[in-house]
Amino acid sequence: MRFSLLGGAAFAVAAAAVMWSCGGSASSGNPTSPGAMTSSATVNIMGQLGAQSFSPNPASVTQGDMVIWHNSDNTTHHIVLNDGSLDTGDIAPGGSSAALQLAANGANYHCTIHPTMVGSINAAIGAPPPCQGAYC
Repeated sequence: MRFSLLGGAAFAVAAAAVMWSCGGSASSGNPTSPGAMTSSATVNIMGQLGAQSFSPNPASVTQGDMVIWHNSDNTTHHIVLNDGSLDTGDIAPGGSSAALQLAANGANYHCTIHPTMVGSINAAIGAPPPCQGAYC
C-alpha cells in the first residue's frame, strides 16, 4: 500500500490535533490535565560522577510535581527511570528535558549513555490541606 506525502502529513496533523484536544503529550511521562496546579523541581546533571552526578540527589518532590533535568555538563546525557516509565530523550550540554510528571511516589533513574550515573527521586505524598475552622 502506498501513501502520498500529503496524505501522511494530513494524518500527522490530525494525530497532533487529537493529542492536543485530549490534553495528551507526545513526550514521555504523564501529562497534566489543563489547569492543573503543579510545581516543578530541577535536577542538575553535574558530570559523570556516579551518584554525585545529579544535584540534588536524592531529589525531593511532592507527588504530582513536574521534574526537569538540566544538563550542566559538557556532554550529552539521556535519563530514564529504572522501571522504564519515563524517558527524557537526549539532553544536550546546556539543555533541559521537558517537564515530566512522575506517576509513582518516587523513582530511581540513570543515564543510558553513562550507566554509572544514578539518582533517585523521593516523592512525598502531598502536604495536608491547610487548617480551616475553629480548631486551628
